[in-house]
Amino acid sequence: MKPGHSLMKHYLQFKDLRTEEYAYLFERTRIIKRRFKNYERYQPLADRTLAMIFEKASTRTRVSFEAGMYQMGGSVVHLTTGDSQLGRAEPIEDSARVISRMVDLVMIRTFEQSKLEAFAAHSRVPVINGLTNEYHPCQILADIFTFIEHRGAIAGKVVAWVGDGNNMAATWLQAAHILGFTLHVSTPRGYEIDAQQVGDAASCLKTFKSPAAACEGAHLVTTDVWTSMGFEAENAARQAAFADWCVDAQMMQLARPDALFMHCLPAHRGEEVAAEVIDGPQSVVWDEAENRMHVQKALMEYLLLGRIG
Repeated sequence: MKPGHSLMKHYLQFKDLRTEEYAYLFERTRIIKRRFKNYERYQPLADRTLAMIFEKASTRTRVSFEAGMYQMGGSVVHLTTGDSQLGRAEPIEDSARVISRMVDLVMIRTFEQSKLEAFAAHSRVPVINGLTNEYHPCQILADIFTFIEHRGAIAGKVVAWVGDGNNMAATWLQAAHILGFTLHVSTPRGYEIDAQQVGDAASCLKTFKSPAAACEGAHLVTTDVWTSMGFEAENAARQAAFADWCVDAQMMQLARPDALFMHCLPAHRGEEVAAEVIDGPQSVVWDEAENRMHVQKALMEYLLLGRIG
């Protein structure tokens, strides 16, 4: 798909793609991952360049996008806050106009979703959300593919979110609406998913005061750190507020016997999750982390080349 193509897509939040596009992406991910495991050379993105712009630090996002792009035959330009401050040295719109004339694809990991949207509005190439305060679609893409690998289709299932109503929770809710599953959410008072982010996905959402109650009958239990990047000043207050929201063995026993546990990492054992859970037999966090790379390879292929075959 050439820059400026009328069918150019961005991936700024989970609802940017349709149900059938996700079915296609998950199938492509399966194929691409199998080739990787079999050491089969597959480089459809030769001569393509990905620019990665980081205003928030990253381990998994950088490694998964960079390694993935190289494996697909492409090149990577890595920009950090020290190299490029979106909207400070020059307007975001100008940065977008310039950078998008030199590369084929842009991944941005930043604070406000509005920054990402402003960049995308003035970009000649597809833009991918590598994480914002509001949404983290690539992580949920990986999480759902991991669920499918282990348990099959997620439609009709129950996912329990325990902890902060943050960007991950909001993205899980979008996914529930598009892919047809139910999201159980338990957060401390004052840390709920923003009402504006719920929107028309309310029919997929069930909220619980008790984290244990949210886990009852769940096919998947998932959580995140209590204090996300950018909210460090609130850490002490959050530690107190979230004390009862540690996913432990008792909560997992209330879920289905074959329930999986996921965490987007980095994890703090003894805070949001007990060590016996994240290091236990129901945890698939390492598959989940690896799958970031595979789903992002499928996503980049789709945004640049459209459907294959």
